[in-house]
Amino acid sequence: MEQIAIFCDADDFCKAYEEYCKNRLLMNKEEVVPRTRMSLSEIMTILIMYHLSGYKTFKWYYTKYVMVHQRKDFPDLVSYNRFVEIMQFALVPLVLYTIKARFGKCSGISFVDSTPLKVCDNHRIHNHRVFSEYAKTGKSSMGWFYGFKLHLIINDEGEILSFCLTSGNIDDRNEAVMDSLTKKYLENFLLTGDIFLRNCLENS
Repeated sequence: MEQIAIFCDADDFCKAYEEYCKNRLLMNKEEVVPRTRMSLSEIMTILIMYHLSGYKTFKWYYTKYVMVHQRKDFPDLVSYNRFVEIMQFALVPLVLYTIKARFGKCSGISFVDSTPLKVCDNHRIHNHRVFSEYAKTGKSSMGWFYGFKLHLIINDEGEILSFCLTSGNIDDRNEAVMDSLTKKYLENFLLTGDIFLRNCLENS
């Protein structure tokens, strides 16, 4: 049931996203929507469900679970290699979908933390070329790594309130990072406080 709800929600978003791309963007539709028999909403649903599945690797999830047990749910499944090729088209829609539909609500108690995103093994740092202009060497509680940091702010129920991506050498307490994560909620807090103060003055 959870998968059906996620698919319906993602499908509604994808219809609006594809319509926007068709009418507003200068690039061809094929550049933002993959040429495949699978729909963008199906691709997004599989990627979302993977993170809820408990599988350690996406390859095992797709080949051992999706292709074996979910062919009825996704009748137009493609091979694993083809799916890996078209995954890139879901990156921007997934980010926009997360921001638009999946952010939680600030409950008054929030937690900020980061997690490293390694782009290669430490022994291969000097040979890595794909992210050489952006990835940096950083250190986490698990040791040194080469890549990026995903900074998150969540509420007391574990729902994501905001996130940002930085190079691996950016400190968790970086002022620009904290401003990026908290700006929206600080503005709401100040607006709420201003309304409360105004009401107090009017009733005094």
